[in-house]
Amino acid sequence: MGTDRELPREIIDYYERGRERDRLSSGAGLLEFLRTQQILRRALPAPPAKLLDVGGASGVHAVWLAREGYDVHLLDPVPLHVEQARNAAAAQPEHSFTADVADARRLPVADASVDVALLLGPLYHLVERDERLATLAEARRVLRPGGLLAAAAIGRFGDWLYGLHAELLDDRDFQEMAIKSTQTGQHRSVEGHWFTTAYYHRPEELNEECRDAGFDVAQVVAVEGVGPLLPDLDDRLADERRRRQLLDALAFTESEESMLGVTSHLLALARKAEEKE
Repeated sequence: MGTDRELPREIIDYYERGRERDRLSSGAGLLEFLRTQQILRRALPAPPAKLLDVGGASGVHAVWLAREGYDVHLLDPVPLHVEQARNAAAAQPEHSFTADVADARRLPVADASVDVALLLGPLYHLVERDERLATLAEARRVLRPGGLLAAAAIGRFGDWLYGLHAELLDDRDFQEMAIKSTQTGQHRSVEGHWFTTAYYHRPEELNEECRDAGFDVAQVVAVEGVGPLLPDLDDRLADERRRRQLLDALAFTESEESMLGVTSHLLALARKAEEKE
């Protein structure tokens, strides 16, 4: 299922620039973080459940999950991310977690040994379906019966949404890139600009891939919804009352089918299905 292939060098190089550590600290990134946190908090089992954070980058989610009492082990293919995650763990010794370099398609984890598998990034960069299924199958393998999968994907119209927000739609190269990613799901950067090699899912496609990998899908939800298009997003997030209003509104509409097409990120929540005899 494609598990012998390494991630393309351009993906590793992109993340070795070190931008991921601070990406979720402001603007649309902060909204993505807060909404992901909101969704996970209502879905996760009670601590101290054992949680595998696959593709956990610099540990932005591992940090708060460990603080809340979860037994967290982070895996990521980018050495810089693992170094940053280990530093973050060392900075909170009373709520530490572990981190190692690993590929999501080949997890160095025992069968049926974790309660939760987070895939909050690996599906972004596997452009072939067989590789995404291999990743989901690995998550299923390491989960205990009934274990929770939380798998994130970039929405199919991610380039158009970003282009509107960043005023890039006058750029012909950007337009052509956005058209191709919408038609094929495969995003390719142009001369190193505008992200890196990625795959953009349709909601029904993410649902289908999780089911084909042996999961019972509870729901696929919109993470940010229309939030990133708000012109005063930073001001809203800085004000506690308005931030809560925004998060509540996005939570209320997250499962609405029409909203799933206008979100930058999708999140599938699923359970490891029982083996069929």
